Amino acid sequence: MAGAEKKILFSIDLEEFDLPEEYGYTLPVEEKLQVSLPGMQALDAIMDKHHVTATIFTTAFWANHYKDYMRLLASKHEIASHTYHHNSFKTEDLAASRIALSEITGQEVIGLRMPRMRYVDPADVAAAGYTYDSSLNPTWLPGRYNHFDKPRTLHKNEHVWEMPASVTPILRIPIFWLALKNFPLDFYKMLCNRILNHDGYILFYVHPWEFVDLSKYQVPAMTKRIDGVQLQDRLDRLFTHLNKRASFTTHKAYLQKY
Repeated sequence: MAGAEKKILFSIDLEEFDLPEEYGYTLPVEEKLQVSLPGMQALDAIMDKHHVTATIFTTAFWANHYKDYMRLLASKHEIASHTYHHNSFKTEDLAASRIALSEITGQEVIGLRMPRMRYVDPADVAAAGYTYDSSLNPTWLPGRYNHFDKPRTLHKNEHVWEMPASVTPILRIPIFWLALKNFPLDFYKMLCNRILNHDGYILFYVHPWEFVDLSKYQVPAMTKRIDGVQLQDRLDRLFTHLNKRASFTTHKAYLQKY
């Protein structure tokens, strides 16, 4: 395949849909769980169409409610931890979620991504049995974080591998989920091409709940500007573009060459 030496690390944060709660709107637990299911099924179909192998960071709480489906996903993709619950965290959740996901899927779980890309002590990550942490967005996001001083690409600290979300060189423009839905698609493709050519790989992520109709939820317009079927179509076209330039792989598989 053309561009096979370059790699695409596509990942999914599979979780309870608690975004409205950040803005004062409470949802029933059942609804928070259910919103992500059709979105994940849509993503699953798009990935199958394009022969995409991905890394799925899931909360153990969500996985415990859809065990059979998690096993199906694990037969095609890497399963990694998004801790136990999306809206709460304690250090012991690191090991508990890894163990629970391993038991459900039969996979060795070696990767972590913290909800909302929050910081966690690398020593705690290693102690919980993980090989890598993909919780860093090495850019500035107003009201969230300022990580301009952090390494932009894959690196090893004294405890674990850190696999940051991709940003462009110099200006550090991110290609994370908000960029995919808010930037013009041609501009987004150009950013991906630039990162691929400079770094040899790109790492970006989405959430399943983005791929359903969010119009009834009280969340910021930028989070639902393009959603549902419209976003499914956009991802479909992006995968067509990327498949001509690189090959898809999982976080775990990418690390094997190091």
